[in-house]
Amino acid sequence: MNLSSAITGLPYVGKTTLFNLLTSARVATGEFAGAEAETNVGVAKVPDTRVDRLSALFGPKKTTFAEITYRDLGLAGRRSGDAARAEISPKKLGDLRTADALVHVVRAFRDPNIPHSEGSVDPLRDLTLLELELLFADHAVVERRLERIEAEIRGAKASDREGKEREKGFLVRARDALEAEIPLRDIDADADELRLVRGYRFLTLLPQLIVVNVDEADVAAPDAVLGPLREAAGRHRGTSLVPACAKIEAEIAELPGEEAAAFRSELGLEESALERIVRATFDLLGLISFFTTGEDEVRAWPIPTGSNAQQAAGTIHTDLERGFIRAEVIAWDELLRCGSEAAAKKEGLLRTEGRAYPVRDGEVLHVLFNVAPSR
Repeated sequence: MNLSSAITGLPYVGKTTLFNLLTSARVATGEFAGAEAETNVGVAKVPDTRVDRLSALFGPKKTTFAEITYRDLGLAGRRSGDAARAEISPKKLGDLRTADALVHVVRAFRDPNIPHSEGSVDPLRDLTLLELELLFADHAVVERRLERIEAEIRGAKASDREGKEREKGFLVRARDALEAEIPLRDIDADADELRLVRGYRFLTLLPQLIVVNVDEADVAAPDAVLGPLREAAGRHRGTSLVPACAKIEAEIAELPGEEAAAFRSELGLEESALERIVRATFDLLGLISFFTTGEDEVRAWPIPTGSNAQQAAGTIHTDLERGFIRAEVIAWDELLRCGSEAAAKKEGLLRTEGRAYPVRDGEVLHVLFNVAPSR
């Protein structure tokens, strides 16, 4: 399952620094704010102690974590003379629309040596600026579609007309919401409506993680900085917020493991902000993980919440979904306590489930299947 998240934000907020830290890339930072920077692509592993512990139990040849692809979208500066809009080129808007979630980096750190595209540090203002640009981009798509859909409805067959009418109804509600500066993820829509408009890849329909790049002085007690931003994020569905200090995280990344842990403890940080960002992205995408275990590999498999056992099997391989018979299922911590699948069977903890069984987060699956040979 290929998961993609776009990192975006105004110039000089720390996007590329965070991208490098998340993906272990080495992209140069500090590009000119007026330039149209290239899109950088990298992969981050989703930290999961359950995978670590299962791997310690089985001692496999390979351990595989779930992954998220991050795309670092360098944006140009504001349009000249336009004080209410951030600049996103059509190319970058297209890149943003390929994502499954948006990571919006907002600058809250103070550094006179790093210019701010708006002239001063004001994270709430910056958050609003870019969100307005996303609203405007979606509104343009809605308006163009509404201009065409009336003619399509008039010329549609009776079997197609109902779907187009439903699409129009959603688009009218969407236009009203966008004009009121309400993101589309805040309006009520059923699964059929969302399916009808899926191809438009509305940006304000995507879940959004706000990463607040805080000052070193605010790392231990960031609430004063985060308060207004938490309030703003709390007004919208599918929106989360994570504080991070990219400068400190970059320093920690250069230290050996024990020294890094000691430095983080000294700062009062229980875990890496980068781990929180990756996990928060994973959660925003509405995903859970199930595991497969064995001597060859222990692996985490991301699936949408609510997926059944047959769908989960298809994540591993299409043959497993096509020839699904049943799945042997056990919670990861029960397997860990038992010490082996054989011991779990003796205790009656290894259950047999059918194709419609809703897989839960953290379960270990062994899929039994049979695919007839092709003739």
